[in-house]
Amino acid sequence: MKKRKKKNYRRIKKVHFVGTLISLAIVIAIMYGVLAGFVQIVRSYIVESKLSEEYRDFSYLVSLYEQGVNPDDPYLIFDKKDYAYIVKDKDGKVIHKHGEITFDESEEPFQIFFNDMMTVKIHAYFDNENNHFRLREDYVIPDLSIDEYFTLMGDSINIGVENSGVPPEMVTNYDPEGIVTVYGNGLNEKMVSLPLWMTVETEDGSARFIFKAYMNVIVTEYVMFLGIITIVCILFAVVLIITLINAISSFINQNRTKKLFLTDMVTKDRSWISFIMRGEQILRKGSSKKKTFAVVNLQFVKYRNYCMCHSLAEGEKLLREVNKVVVSKLNKGELCAHATNSNFALLLSWDDKDKVKMRLLELIRELEKIDSNHNFSFQAGVDPINVRFNVKGKAIKREDIDLESEYNNAVTARISIGSDESGVAFFDDKLIADQKWIDAVEERQQAGVSREEFKVYYQPKYDPKTDELRGAEALIRWQSPELGFVPPGRFIPIFEENGFITEIDHYMISHVARDQKKWLDEGLKCVPVSVNVSRAHFVEKDLAEQIRDMVDKEGCPHEYVEIELTESAFFDDKKAIIDTINKLKAYGFSVSMDDFGSGYSSLNSLKDMPLDVLKLDAEFFRGDKTGNRGEIVVSEAIKLAKCLDMRIVAEGVEIRDQADFLANHDCDMIQGYIYSKPVTRDEYVEKMKVGKQEKLDQVN
Repeated sequence: MKKRKKKNYRRIKKVHFVGTLISLAIVIAIMYGVLAGFVQIVRSYIVESKLSEEYRDFSYLVSLYEQGVNPDDPYLIFDKKDYAYIVKDKDGKVIHKHGEITFDESEEPFQIFFNDMMTVKIHAYFDNENNHFRLREDYVIPDLSIDEYFTLMGDSINIGVENSGVPPEMVTNYDPEGIVTVYGNGLNEKMVSLPLWMTVETEDGSARFIFKAYMNVIVTEYVMFLGIITIVCILFAVVLIITLINAISSFINQNRTKKLFLTDMVTKDRSWISFIMRGEQILRKGSSKKKTFAVVNLQFVKYRNYCMCHSLAEGEKLLREVNKVVVSKLNKGELCAHATNSNFALLLSWDDKDKVKMRLLELIRELEKIDSNHNFSFQAGVDPINVRFNVKGKAIKREDIDLESEYNNAVTARISIGSDESGVAFFDDKLIADQKWIDAVEERQQAGVSREEFKVYYQPKYDPKTDELRGAEALIRWQSPELGFVPPGRFIPIFEENGFITEIDHYMISHVARDQKKWLDEGLKCVPVSVNVSRAHFVEKDLAEQIRDMVDKEGCPHEYVEIELTESAFFDDKKAIIDTINKLKAYGFSVSMDDFGSGYSSLNSLKDMPLDVLKLDAEFFRGDKTGNRGEIVVSEAIKLAKCLDMRIVAEGVEIRDQADFLANHDCDMIQGYIYSKPVTRDEYVEKMKVGKQEKLDQVN
């Protein structure tokens, strides 16, 4: 997962213009192919339609020559047609020629293809007699140069009468300046002839004829051809321009997207993604392998309070000032980025621990004075990134560095500061050990459930007046083959943090219901057992149905399972919690509030929550030096609960005087070491069988 994330980070940095260039190249190639194909089709049409007839005629004469039709003068059949031609033997020696030879035999010939029943490839030469165009037979006009040829594109072919040699009947327009307009063949079509020299070989290869042919092109056809080519070229240019515009637009949009990802929206400076990408790039460099770095989590303490007192806009403005101050203190090659709400991530060079600490404290002192009207606090957690060595003691590159993980270590170090005062803390061996413990617990948590390594302990609840067993609370312990006996304080906070606590809730409810069902079947006098359900569970709308189904699956009557909530749960979604409590009560479960008095909204909770049992926190009795105030609060709390038709359980009771006081004030049950510590399942069974338990005079 981390590798995929880093790969995505790197992709953001790159502007992928290659795909656009490939698309552009494909479009150009397609358009070029279309244009070339069209030109080839038109060219083939012109060549085949204009030259093929003369080529076939001359080829026919060559075949007659081979048959010896006129043995006395074998070239007579060519001369009568008035062809200009040259004949060579198989060695290339000229054996006959007729007319003026106007091509350069030393030049490389080009090829012409005729498509008939089969493709015929012949060699041809350009006529180089002044590179002129001519009109033949009906279309007799004097030689025209290339420049004069384009005059043919106009309305008429303008030539001098005295040089035209045009029969009078073909002259349809004549003016005193001697200009004529020539129409060919009586069809009012202007034509141009292009002379070419083409080769025809005898079948036995003994002779090769090179004759002069004329490619006659009607001017309007040529103009049409040029017009079509022009239109196609314009279309090609339009498509090319549109494609280029799209490519440029795509490039601009990709740059904008990259800037969006790499720029923080609050500080308008380096973003968290940019910090990770650039930071890992720095750490992986070969030139950095011998350097130690420090990853820092810098937190603006109570930033949320500042925003509440002022505004979010003012808070963001202050964050920009903090970023500005921090960046101004960075050295070359160091980084700073706004990471989360009130946190900044820093990558600093490391001299030694004391120097880094001193540098951060100086930075914090300057940040504390960023607004003279307020007293701010800033805390920094530091995780050193040390030099890595191979087995030979040589420094190696940090190829697999995970900067995000290192930053999390810095956050862990910062959290260890505890108070709201400014300070600096380092991720040290103890924190590393704590992290290893967390990893060890998380690696084994699922197996612990599957193998039922978690054990249910029961702490009885007794009536302080009669000392009779009235209830119990289910508590969890972990007997792990690898970790040994683990008390709840060592793993419950981890489960609450990673969300596994909900599976532990299921585990405990199912096991308690199973035990209760078994004991009822054995004829034991069972009492309700309370099971803690974490606040994380109350986000589920069907929690009441889940609990009902788990208890029903074990076959236990609902009145023997009590659902216990901590007071802190009531500070979440109050409506959802009330709905769940009402459903549980409708299904026949009792619901209790644990740790009453440890929070700050207890009375308000009692007003809104339809609870059955109230558990008084032991802190009511601790720290009361006068001995009166705590007792007043407890006695009044009991009265209040009675008025609200709730039962009272006092937990954590360890002193005989406290137990007697509670009995005198109608407390329903006491849970504490004064009666019993949490015991194993088998020990609890024995206590159920006895039913009563005398108070201890002294808790050991």
